[in-house]
Amino acid sequence: MEYTEIPFSCDGCKEAGIGLKYKCQVCHDFDLHKACALPPPSITNPFYKKCDFRFYYSSPGSVMRMCDACGKDVLGFVYHCDRCGFDLHPCCANLPHVLNDGERNLYLCMKLSSACHYCGRKGVGWSYRSECKNYNLHVACVKELLVESWQAMYLNVDKNKMREMQTKIPSLKGKLVNHHTSKAAATRGAKIKRCCQIAGGAVRVIICAILGDPTALIAAAVGTFISK
Repeated sequence: MEYTEIPFSCDGCKEAGIGLKYKCQVCHDFDLHKACALPPPSITNPFYKKCDFRFYYSSPGSVMRMCDACGKDVLGFVYHCDRCGFDLHPCCANLPHVLNDGERNLYLCMKLSSACHYCGRKGVGWSYRSECKNYNLHVACVKELLVESWQAMYLNVDKNKMREMQTKIPSLKGKLVNHHTSKAAATRGAKIKRCCQIAGGAVRVIICAILGDPTALIAAAVGTFISK
């Protein structure tokens, strides 16, 4: 086991990771999330009370499967319920149901009744919601924000792609501005500033949880992924 502040691609689930990981000391090119290196053979999840999720090293069956938490393809290790057909990435299965960004709690929910502050959509898809229910982010949206910026910074993509990511990453702030301008024009300045502060803290801790290490220490390390 070792600690890294540089994102890595887990060779088990094929998802991004950061923080504590298991690394092969022989080939030095094989990394695993803790959740992938030491997976329980079966788990339960409060969102799927009738399901018995079993751990598989690859997606069962011949059909491409998607994680029912984030909606992303299953490309490696997975928890699968044979009875109901649900699938969860190991890190999605281990997402904390309550996160704290230092000021407020964020609660994991299966679907949103109000719009996600990144994509503007409601509905199905695991999300984190603030206690006041006014701030929402899909897990899938945070993954998209994270992985694309990570690819731009660490995987030697071309300069045009890097510039595209640099303009896309701060777009969360723009969406927050639009959201609050339409709702409260009279006090929009203070509300926008405060909500963008909330955005920064919330996105950091959600990214940490998605990457498999929901700690304050890692939260500081991922600050470069979002607009300050």
